[in-house]
This record gives sequence, structure tokens and C-alpha cells, in this order.
Amino acid sequence: MEDKHGRRISVVINTYNASAHLQRVIESVKDFDEILVCDMESTDDTVDIARRSGCRVVTFAKNGCDIVEPARQFAIDSASYDHVLVVDADELVPAALRKYLYAALAADSCPDGIAVPRRNYFMGRFMHSAYPDYVLRFFDRRVTVWPPVIHTSPQVDGTVERIPAARRDLAFEHLANDSVGTIIRKADTYSTHELPRRRHKNYGCCAIIYRPAFRFFKSYVLKKGFLDGMPGLIHACLDAIYQFVIVAKLTEEKGKENSK
Repeated sequence: MEDKHGRRISVVINTYNASAHLQRVIESVKDFDEILVCDMESTDDTVDIARRSGCRVVTFAKNGCDIVEPARQFAIDSASYDHVLVVDADELVPAALRKYLYAALAADSCPDGIAVPRRNYFMGRFMHSAYPDYVLRFFDRRVTVWPPVIHTSPQVDGTVERIPAARRDLAFEHLANDSVGTIIRKADTYSTHELPRRRHKNYGCCAIIYRPAFRFFKSYVLKKGFLDGMPGLIHACLDAIYQFVIVAKLTEEKGKENSK
């Protein structure tokens, strides 16, 4: 479908061995104008699922990279339409969000970017501490650049609006529900990729304590993780561990440089 101005929306999905949830994700976005799957040389049946579902598929060479960000801009540039909704391969798009985006696109004052809330789960429970978890995923690609750096958002040269957090009916449904082991493994991988953009920060010796401590306080108290019972407590501890690992790796790196 298209808005009154003839504008259409491309859904872009980046994948690598994403067969676990991909069929459900594609089903949730079937009513958009285009579904583009940008695959990073999957070795499972991800590409077969995408093609059977009528998606257009392009390939981005993985080249040993284990994060998706380097492929984001390529995928966006490969879309057929200028207005793009980026969806991860483990996120569902509710029908209400699709209607909201097309309505926004039809308005004369449509923003250049829209940040969407996301519902996250852990140990099978919705995490209050991880909501609204805004992600900037809908934008006009003509004024947008996605840096190839982990955990960065697209840079939109224009107006950006957030969907109100109270509108949970418009939130992405994040299917990941990662185990403790998976989160710990990701913490090791992601923290290593975080180092280049944090090297300019001069973390002192106290940072190894206060950064994890504040992260725990933010997750468990400020964001009401205590409402989630034991899973909320564990989730807050894992958030703190991630900050600890980042500071520890930066300290280790600096020590190696000083010993040269």
C-alpha cells in the first residue's frame, strides 16, 4: 500500500543464521510494500525461508564479522523505497504499528525518523526494566546514515519523534528471550566491539565499581526491575556485569600500552 502522496515503505531485515524466528517476522510485515532480506552468508535455511516467503534477497559478505552493523547501510541502500523500516530477525511488527507508520507518512508533517518502543523478555517474562527500549528504526533514508559501529543508532539529519511509551500496542515484540549463557557470551563479544568508541573516555580506577553499580541501580530501581521478581534481579546483575567487562577490558588494554 502507499500513502496519499504515493510514498511507500520498504521493510529491511538483516540476517545471519536467523531461521529460528524469521518466518514469524516475515509474516508480521507481509502487508508492507517491500520486504528486503539482507543476508550475511547464512549457513542455515534463512535464505530459503526468505525466498519462499516472497522476499527480495541481497547478500552482504560477512568477511569474518560477527556483528550486523556493517551491513545496515548496504541493506538500506538496497531497498526500493526511500522510507525504510528496519526490523531485526527476531522482532515482530504489530499491525497497529504498520497502520501508525502509514498514517504518519500520509501526514504533511511526517517526521524524518520515528523511534519505536520495544518489548523485551527474559526468562519468559516481560521486563519492565527493559522497556520502552527505544530503537530508531523508521526513517527517510535520504537524510539518514547508519554508522558501522555496534550499538549505534542511525543518524537522521532532520526531525525525529518517539512513539509514546504508553502505546505498548505499537511496540516491537522482541522474541530473543536469551538465556543467561547467551547473554554472557554476547557480553564478551559486544564489549570487545564497544572498545573503539570508548577509548577516548578516561575511566579511572573507581569506574570499575561505580559504572556497574549505577547500571544495576538504574535497571533494578529506576527502571523498576524489582517488579520482575528474580528474573528482574538477575537481569540487573547481567546489565552490571556488561559494564564491568567493558571497563575491565579498557583497563587491560591501557595497561598493555603502558608496558610497551
